[in-house]
Amino acid sequence: MEPVHVDRAIRVLVVDDEQLVRSGLRMILQSAGDIEVVADCTGAQAVEKILGHRPDVVMLDIRMPDVDGLTVLRRLQAAKGTPLPVVTMLTTFDTDEYLATALREGAAGFLLKDTDPEQLVRAVRVLAAGGSALDPSVTRTVIGGYVEGTDDAQEAKKAAGSLTVREQEVLALLGQGLSNAAIAGRMHLAHGTVKDHVSAILSKLGGLNRVQAAVLAERAGLTRTSDEGYRDRA
Repeated sequence: MEPVHVDRAIRVLVVDDEQLVRSGLRMILQSAGDIEVVADCTGAQAVEKILGHRPDVVMLDIRMPDVDGLTVLRRLQAAKGTPLPVVTMLTTFDTDEYLATALREGAAGFLLKDTDPEQLVRAVRVLAAGGSALDPSVTRTVIGGYVEGTDDAQEAKKAAGSLTVREQEVLALLGQGLSNAAIAGRMHLAHGTVKDHVSAILSKLGGLNRVQAAVLAERAGLTRTSDEGYRDRA
């Protein structure tokens, strides 16, 4: 993942039904120095806390006994007129059937709760900078479930066909999980140019996030799923 520079602390809110998990994530994230955990709560309190604290990133447990993560995500989407934070789903399962649904609902990341602390911190930084983070161990589940729930490959090819040739090249590399910096290096372009291309691509594809666009690239045959999965790499 590319280094991320911020002018202020990244504000994070953690949602999980287990106090021990919330405390552990808080300790890991705040030890980074540039991340502030502004609150932690259960699913039942999540929407109120998120709208009240306006965090940059929400780490949202996908399975909770009171109000699950998918319900929280949908309620946030229904909060009209409110800028939504970047949401990454937390799970203990690499075969969680809800992951693909979360992707369709707008989640920008998927992380296992036992993710290495350093990787967890780097993922939050990438998410705060507008990127996406997908643990490689859940890639096949997300891609498989999402593809099964979408229209056939012809629809994906039609969507990709609305892009310029250069944008399709960028989309193919985005689909391989490359960060903007890595795409710039591969294509010998300025970082800002790639950032503009990615923004245009996501807009033309109907406001998709990076993970959704990566899946579309796979579905359209622009790239193939790598063993490392869809994630930001340096």
